[in-house]
Amino acid sequence: MSRFNVRKVAVLGAGVMGAQIAAHLVNVKVPVILFDLPDPKAPTLPAAPALGRPGGAGPKSGIALRAIENLKKLKPSPLGVAEDAMLIEPANYEEHLERLRECDLVIEAIAERMDWKTDLYHKIAPFVAPHAILASNTSGLSITRLSEALPESIRPRFCGIHFFNPPRYMQLVELIATPSTQAGILDDLEAFVTTTLGKGVVRAKDTPNFIANRIGIAGMLSTMKEAENFGLSFDIVDDLTGKKLGRASSGTFRTADVVGLDTMAHVIKTLQDNLSLDTDPFYGSFGTPPVLAKLIELGHLGQKTKAGFYKKVGRDVLRFDLASGDYVPAGAKADPVYERMLKKPAAERLKLLRNAEGPQGRFLWAILRNSFHYAAIHLASIADTARDVDQAMRWGFGMKQGPFELWQEAGWLEVARMVQEDIDAGRALCKAPLPDWVFHGPVAEAGGVHTEAGSWNPSTGRFEPRRALPVYRRQIFPELLLGEGGPRPERSGQTVFENDGLRLWTLPEVAGDVLIASLRSKMHTLGPDVIEGLAGAVERAEADYRGLVIWSPDEPFSAGADLQAMLPGFLMGGVAAIDEAEAELQRIMLRIRYANVPVVAAVRGLALGGGCELAVHCARRVAHMESYIGLVEVGVGLIPGGGGLTYIARRAAENARLSTGKDLLPFLSDGFTAAAMAKVGTSALESRKLGYLLESDVVVAHRDELLHVALNEARAMAESGWRPPLKRLFPVAGRDARATILGQLVNMRDGGFISQHDFHIADHIATVLTGGDVDPGTLVSEEYLMTLERRAFGALLTHPKTQERIMGMLSTGKPVRN
Repeated sequence: MSRFNVRKVAVLGAGVMGAQIAAHLVNVKVPVILFDLPDPKAPTLPAAPALGRPGGAGPKSGIALRAIENLKKLKPSPLGVAEDAMLIEPANYEEHLERLRECDLVIEAIAERMDWKTDLYHKIAPFVAPHAILASNTSGLSITRLSEALPESIRPRFCGIHFFNPPRYMQLVELIATPSTQAGILDDLEAFVTTTLGKGVVRAKDTPNFIANRIGIAGMLSTMKEAENFGLSFDIVDDLTGKKLGRASSGTFRTADVVGLDTMAHVIKTLQDNLSLDTDPFYGSFGTPPVLAKLIELGHLGQKTKAGFYKKVGRDVLRFDLASGDYVPAGAKADPVYERMLKKPAAERLKLLRNAEGPQGRFLWAILRNSFHYAAIHLASIADTARDVDQAMRWGFGMKQGPFELWQEAGWLEVARMVQEDIDAGRALCKAPLPDWVFHGPVAEAGGVHTEAGSWNPSTGRFEPRRALPVYRRQIFPELLLGEGGPRPERSGQTVFENDGLRLWTLPEVAGDVLIASLRSKMHTLGPDVIEGLAGAVERAEADYRGLVIWSPDEPFSAGADLQAMLPGFLMGGVAAIDEAEAELQRIMLRIRYANVPVVAAVRGLALGGGCELAVHCARRVAHMESYIGLVEVGVGLIPGGGGLTYIARRAAENARLSTGKDLLPFLSDGFTAAAMAKVGTSALESRKLGYLLESDVVVAHRDELLHVALNEARAMAESGWRPPLKRLFPVAGRDARATILGQLVNMRDGGFISQHDFHIADHIATVLTGGDVDPGTLVSEEYLMTLERRAFGALLTHPKTQERIMGMLSTGKPVRN
């Protein structure tokens, strides 16, 4: 691994991107200073440092301070937990430039103006540490031209670093070198961005808008142009170009609203200003769409102004109509025939769309054809390999497949022939033919650009493997493209046991002494096969291995108990059958907790209900940053039945034991609220606040490093002589605490904040958490509280309103409020 140590980062520019980059840095525990201009509203007299602010920010740092405060209000939140905003140090260019010397990485993220950026570089250059990397977060300006404003001593340490918005959630980061950039600088930065920030890195050539925005914005312009050609409304287009097409659910026009129409217009202008028909045969398609120009003229810039291509009025969603200049009702859906077409295998799908008679089908073929054409024409000029293009579109635009992947899956030469026929017939956006390498040579012979040997580089005429940086050894199973060579979990390792719900296996070449349990059920729900497999996993791990890791190669970790699997038993055997199934689930939870080897949960994505219970009963959790953990059973009218409430009660007793107070209720209140309101941690950091992750648990920024860290954690625990906790009784809060909770619930019910059935469920939760009708401080076992859980679970299952909630969830996937 790289020895480049990023101890502190400076972010220059407290605008939307700069502030959110700073937020993500504190999410991953990197100290950060956020700079901006001195506040013109600041008082002229010296003021005392702001209390509680790192670095003692004075009034002249007001712009940065307000930006930091605003981070708490943004949705989706750029912060893992809102209070971490205070960890960002505000600063200004007038008073604090000396503090740049403390920073190992300086990220410039001011407005997209070449003159403003170069002026700032002149100002900061004397203060940049001699070892520090300086990087510009520009979405398309020339990195080489920017570097010319820097002294010779800094140019080898300067590059482009393009985050996508919002930086916390978007995986893509493009790194762009200049001719002067030292190769090792990019390697060091790639290692930091990958492991510490959790991003997917693509190296782009220094061309206008780099890779993702070059391909993506050209694709959005193509979509808008073809939508106009075929007379399709925004809502129809978004329905066609969202999940149905394997892209982000927001489609095209909603995505533009989220990005910001002014931002989109700026990126389009970068193309217009820096390209021409001589450098890009598609240049004629880069005109600003009239509807976009009109919306910007009206000040309707998308989500940030609450109006763009769409706006919401009450509960109604409206779309802009250019002809009338006003908003009209939205919500139209695509013709179902095209939804069926899009579910066909790739080769059949593209032929059906190309030969479709309706405008929606022809529109879909046109935008796909245009994407293939554009990517092929520009591959050599914007990227090293086809891999960079496909990864950039996956990570930057939420596509399930990049354009080359889909083309290859559908049959390389056949699709190429169809595209070239459209070009020759004048149906494409430009007359430029597909490059010769498409039809002749290694790509044509291999049937595509991605092979076991690597991905196509048209500049070298070779299939080139991925970069072999040390950081990528942490990714045992990296995200692979269709046709690309590399290890895949389903083909790797040695299988020890498998059934329909679970596979037990090992990786002898990585950690053969640790057993891996991978769930196979739909949404990784906990049905009989999974529970049986987990029981066997613990036995085998104790007999032959040093640890057990519960990890699945795909998300989620687990969506909870399998309700559909429970229903037949309930219908045939009533509550008694469910009670036995719940008892078995509870037994495996305790078996995992008291296993004689460390059991590590590698959590990625959702860990809800029974999935949360499975995670909290493991000896340790290694969680991806974007993990969403919680007990959500009240949504279907039930309570946690696999030991979740028992866990909350036990943890409350353990925390109270470390306190001087004797009252257990304060230690129970957060856990009760989380379970009764089905609170889900919207990050691993928030899940830690809710108590579902502990301070001793590990949060991993990059999802593909999760297994590596979990295996190492299990081995380290075993190596350090880990032993399971000893079973012990613990005190419960008793009937007095339950009465206090019920008093608060009565007020909520009578005030109309919760329904009578919500009150009934919450009463059951309070009963379990406080131990039922017992004296305060009564010592109980986990088994005792789990029995209370099962009784409450069974009682609720027979309630008509709970059954209504369950059937509603199973049929619609949405909670029923009754």
